[in-house]
Amino acid sequence: MATNDNDRGGFLEGLLIGGVLGALAGLLLAPKSGKELRSDLKRKGEEALDDAKEFYQEAREKSRTILGDARERADALRREANRQLSEARLKARDVLKGAEEKAATVVEEAKSEVKRVKGAVEAGVGAAKAELSKEDKTKA
Repeated sequence: MATNDNDRGGFLEGLLIGGVLGALAGLLLAPKSGKELRSDLKRKGEEALDDAKEFYQEAREKSRTILGDARERADALRREANRQLSEARLKARDVLKGAEEKAATVVEEAKSEVKRVKGAVEAGVGAAKAELSKEDKTKA
């Protein structure tokens, strides 16, 4: 699309310059008096200046429109990036909180298991001591 706009702008510029040069050649080659020729040249020059001013204004408006559109798109992209960043932060916090809770649960379960195993070992040691004590008494 931008290439078409550039081609169109180049075409219009060429058309404007060609028109001015053609009009100038026609005036200079036409058999007229000096006063008439000067008057025609002045009029054609003013027309060419008006056309150039109009072309400049159109180009200026078009560039303002394009710049405004670009700013709007950039703002929309910035807002979307900020929204996605906020969502990612919230998700990361949720994941971290879940991991912390899971780790705390695992630690508590491990502590309970250690206590259970310790109790079982102590009971086993006590039973073994009692058994050894019985054997010693029976041998004696």
